[in-house]
Amino acid sequence: MDASSALSPTIEVVPMTQPDRDPEILAPQDWSFPVDIAYGPGRLAEIGARCRGLGIANPLIVTDRGSRDLPFLDRLRDHLSEAGVGSGLFADISPNPRDDEIGAGRALFRAGGHDAVIAIGGGSAMDGGKAVCLTAANGVDLWAFEFEQPVPEVAAPFPKLITIPTTAGTGAETESTAMVTAVAKGMKFCIWHPDLKPALALLDPDLTLGLPVPLTAWTGADAMTHAIEAYLVPGFHPFCDGLALEGLSLVATWLPTVVEEPGNRAARGGMLAGSCLAGVAFLKGLGLVHAISHMVGAEYNTQHGLTNAIVLPVVLRFNLQGQEGQAEKVRRMADAMGLADKSADALIAEVERILDEIGIPKSLAEIGVPPDCAERIAEKAIQDSAAGTNPRPASVDQIRALVDQAIVKAR
Repeated sequence: MDASSALSPTIEVVPMTQPDRDPEILAPQDWSFPVDIAYGPGRLAEIGARCRGLGIANPLIVTDRGSRDLPFLDRLRDHLSEAGVGSGLFADISPNPRDDEIGAGRALFRAGGHDAVIAIGGGSAMDGGKAVCLTAANGVDLWAFEFEQPVPEVAAPFPKLITIPTTAGTGAETESTAMVTAVAKGMKFCIWHPDLKPALALLDPDLTLGLPVPLTAWTGADAMTHAIEAYLVPGFHPFCDGLALEGLSLVATWLPTVVEEPGNRAARGGMLAGSCLAGVAFLKGLGLVHAISHMVGAEYNTQHGLTNAIVLPVVLRFNLQGQEGQAEKVRRMADAMGLADKSADALIAEVERILDEIGIPKSLAEIGVPPDCAERIAEKAIQDSAAGTNPRPASVDQIRALVDQAIVKAR
């Protein structure tokens, strides 16, 4: 199920229930790191003026199929029109974007004479929009941008890119990285280019108010996974580590609240900010949760955040229990989550408690992943770039055992 596929019933907006935590969380903010970010409720209304300020006259809006008929698209196009900015719409992105869909978006961009891309929606829309932007103005093949390949030269500058997330999970709004499925291989790969950066990321918590409760939980668990996996990646990177810990703190504070109180705007704001921080943090890398989840999603079209959430406890036990050298990182994550017990067992137990509280299934089998795929998934997962930054090296046999465990009973 895609993260923007349906609207929940009308949600009552409620006041903040944790006033001592980030009391200015709903105040409009403009941040300039790592890209220009406009944060705050109601800021979608600024999109027309923002486009005009960036010299954008005719953007192509890219979103997923499930968002095609959602109200935020009409609001976006109305705001653009009021500012005298034209627009086109490409809404044929799957929950796990495919390379053939990116080609169709590129063709529409060129046929419509567009000069920019606005990616709006959940993670699939972000990935689809960024992939279209990478290929729209040049003749470079999509897969030349694959992360582990040499960076391709492009003759023409990339079109301007604006990202507008409507879920608080993927954190994909500040970078060019995108996950796309190679249909012929049945595998997901990361594509990117260092010269493509969003000209603006617009974070409006009000856009997430209509997200159904299950999708709120799944995407929120995705943000938690990003923060944890990014922080555990080895190496000295204080910028990403600091963002990962603050992102984890925000998500641990607000995720249970936003699932319990879907109309809580403060919780929506805290989750959107935490998701963004965790998304920046994983520039450092990710781990086996994502390596496995990418390949499960490519084969079985499972929702990415939900898949991550199920696999997370299995990989955490593999990475943390009985492993020397992780005690300090475990302690700092426990501090970020407000835990008195700083042990790995307590940290894993708290993650599992949150997953239970927000209704995450306990096994991949419950979301349609068959028991006979573990060997194939493991052979693909070990080729994923995220496997290379996992804090504990793993063989194909070890990954297969993790997949087997996640299929049967992850927690």
